[in-house]
Formats: sequence, structure tokens, C-alpha cells
Amino acid sequence: MKSCCCASQKLIREKEKALLASQTHFTEDEVEAFFELFRKLSSCLVDDGVISKEEFQLGLFGNSRKQTLLANRLFQLFDSKRDGAIDFEEFVRALSVFHPKAAQTEKAAFSFQLYDIWETGFIQRKEVRKKVKELFLALLDESDLLLTDETVEAIVDKTFNEADSKGDGKIDEEEWRHFTAQYPSLLQSVTLPHLLDVGTVYPSFTTV
Repeated sequence: MKSCCCASQKLIREKEKALLASQTHFTEDEVEAFFELFRKLSSCLVDDGVISKEEFQLGLFGNSRKQTLLANRLFQLFDSKRDGAIDFEEFVRALSVFHPKAAQTEKAAFSFQLYDIWETGFIQRKEVRKKVKELFLALLDESDLLLTDETVEAIVDKTFNEADSKGDGKIDEEEWRHFTAQYPSLLQSVTLPHLLDVGTVYPSFTTV
């Protein structure tokens, strides 16, 4: 009976692996590698088969208690079912967006959701300013770059004014898609080159 159950679980995993490979930018072998990674991460605090917010933050920053806007937004986007945890399917599908082979439109859609902090369907000026400031603060740990609030706000205002082609004080997804098509470098942080060579090292999103 036990062997029958194990065989059934293996078959389900094989079907899931094939399905995820057909619907993402990963091969079946890469999906399998991610399963091993997922299993390690989902059991690092509580072995329950899903990644909690604390486990997600532990994988990102090596600290399960580090609460940041970036970590919270990424967790919300990975947790597409909005049940407070990330299952294996959600994990692989979200990572697929960061694959170098993912289309720019996929990356633009993901980054739009990331910046749409209050999930209104628009990027508001105050959202962008808050997000950019947090990103610069995160980068301060890696460099000696110091920018005044005035400089940051000038950069944000310039970006916002260019992206807001309709001039209505907010950026919708269509405007964001067109803007990032003009300036593809804005989507560099939504690409993780090492996903071309998947191993068992947890991807880092600290520069997203």
C-alpha cells in the first residue's frame, strides 16, 4: 500500500513537472532542481510543504525578521493564490518571469505590479517615490552612493512625467509597458542571469 502511494505521488510530481516546464521558461530538469531548492526553503523554519513569509525573507536576506517593502511586495506577487504561503507551482511560475528568456512584456507586467503598491491598477507618484527611495536605501549596503531626497525626487519626477503619457497624474499598465519598451534597462532588475544555469542556490532579489 505504501509503495502504491509513493508511486502515485511520483506520478503526480512527474505530471506537475511536465506541466510547469511547458508553461514556463524552464526545462523539466530545471523544474526538478527547483523542487529540491523549494523543499529546503519550505522546511527551513517549519516543514509544512509551503514557503511562509518568514522563510521567503530568510531566503532573500538571510534574516526571517527583516521586514521591507520590497520583501513584502515580492512575497505578495509570488503568493498568487493569496493564501499567505507560496506553494511549488507559485514558486516556479514567479521565478520564470525572472528568466533571461522571459519576454519584456512579462517583465514589464511583473514590475508594474511591484510598483502598484496599493493594487489600484495604477502607479501613483507617491508610490514610485517611496519605492525608489527604498531601493536606493537597499543599495547603500552595497556601495558608497549617497543621494539627497531632492535628487531622488528629481529622478522620480522625471521618470513619472515621461511615463505618464496621458497626463492624468498616474501611470497605467499600458503606459508602463510602452515606457519600459523605450527604456529596457528599467527591467534589468527583473532578470536573473544565473537562472540560465539553475542550481541549488536561492535566487537573490535584493536589487529588484
